[in-house]
Amino acid sequence: MLRKIDCIMIRVDDVEAAAAYYARVFGLHPQWSGDDSIGLAFPETDAEIVLHNDPDIPSVVEVHYLVDNVVDAVAYFALHGCQVLVAPFDITIGKCAMISDPFGTRLCILDLTKGLRPLNLAGSESRNTREETLDVTAKGD
Repeated sequence: MLRKIDCIMIRVDDVEAAAAYYARVFGLHPQWSGDDSIGLAFPETDAEIVLHNDPDIPSVVEVHYLVDNVVDAVAYFALHGCQVLVAPFDITIGKCAMISDPFGTRLCILDLTKGLRPLNLAGSESRNTREETLDVTAKGD
């Protein structure tokens, strides 16, 4: 089951400049950073905007929905008419996948099976590679 909106992913050229702008103009504040991205929190919800500059992630703004377990959720949704666009893959905090509902709407789902990310404004040298996202671009963009 979809639990909530986890984040809205937005690709930008300059993550730090965009984060400063979003903080100043929209009142968001940093929650975590690393892997060429930064999570910005809203004041009245735990959903966040994730600014990134990873060219492997499609540039379409995507809403990511939190689920308890991506692998289980993908199996459940597939049994109920959804198409799996990107099979579950590892991300820093757990797993992620992309499905399409019977009406053609793409939904990104993720879980927190590896735990929340710490605030690390100095950045991180680690980087997730997701070749599967290239398939999403070819199929849906």
